[in-house]
Amino acid sequence: MTAVVLMALFAVVGVTLLNVRGYFDIHVFVGMLLIPPTLVKIGSTGWRFARYYAGAPPYRRKGPPSWHLRLLGPVLVVMTAMLVGSGVALVLTPRLRPQLLFLHQASFFGWLAVMAIHVLGHLEETARFAPLDLARRTRAQVTGAAARQWTVAAALAVGVVLGLVMLTTTTHYLDTTLPFIHHHHHH
Repeated sequence: MTAVVLMALFAVVGVTLLNVRGYFDIHVFVGMLLIPPTLVKIGSTGWRFARYYAGAPPYRRKGPPSWHLRLLGPVLVVMTAMLVGSGVALVLTPRLRPQLLFLHQASFFGWLAVMAIHVLGHLEETARFAPLDLARRTRAQVTGAAARQWTVAAALAVGVVLGLVMLTTTTHYLDTTLPFIHHHHHH
């Protein structure tokens, strides 16, 4: 379920790339909104990893992901941290804009390649299991479905707060630092 939420939010950010200048506030808001669910996903994957290698029977029965996805996981975490971290730093430290913009854009292309492989590798599993958490008739039968729903909802709520806080920064940022981004105020 968390993966589906992340894919939807990353798709929104992707649409803003068609016109970053025009959709800068949305790009930043959704970027911030993504941080808590991304941390939930990394945490849950880390938990499964630890439980599998600790020998927990349910995790051993399910088995590990394919070897290439296991190798790709840490790379994806690092690329995601670089992408999100450089984006946050870009807004918060405008004096470093040229360097951070380069890092943000370069990390995006690396992240996109790794994420595409990751998503394709988990697409069937996600399509099969995510609806079970949401459908009323199966939700009660799926262990942890309610906890996952509440965790994702809480992560999104925290993300909304982060996004709103960052928007106060972007308005000033756009007005004073990025003259090439046209930010119109309507009076």
